Amino acid sequence: MDIQVSTANGRVPVTIMHVNGNLDALSYEEFQSKADELIADGARYLLIDLSHCPFISSAGLRALNHIFNELRARDTDNPKSEEEVRRGISSGTYKSPNLKLLKLSKESRTAFELSGFDMFIETFDNEQDAIASFSAAG
Repeated sequence: MDIQVSTANGRVPVTIMHVNGNLDALSYEEFQSKADELIADGARYLLIDLSHCPFISSAGLRALNHIFNELRARDTDNPKSEEEVRRGISSGTYKSPNLKLLKLSKESRTAFELSGFDMFIETFDNEQDAIASFSAAG
């Protein structure tokens, strides 16, 4: 797995992780560690570009959930209690304002949707649309 990082300026500064390779049991620790490093360094809006990631396993999904939780814990612009987030996910009204995914493969999208991650993490097929979707107001 290779991870490149870039930034884009939309309404807020967006950190983009470009993932090249499968996100699975062999690579999720490297992926999660890189995301944790970016978050520790101040990244608050993270777009994960999966256009060169053909497969995401359950380990990769757990890493995405970890990143979701790390970003949410540091979100001072959109503070919501655990209960508010759970209720919002259940009712379909909550999507992460801090984490979004770009260009999932057909196989990855299937795993993403079957696991329910599409209920709280938005996905995009166009990078500019994804960047424009981030805002401090959530």
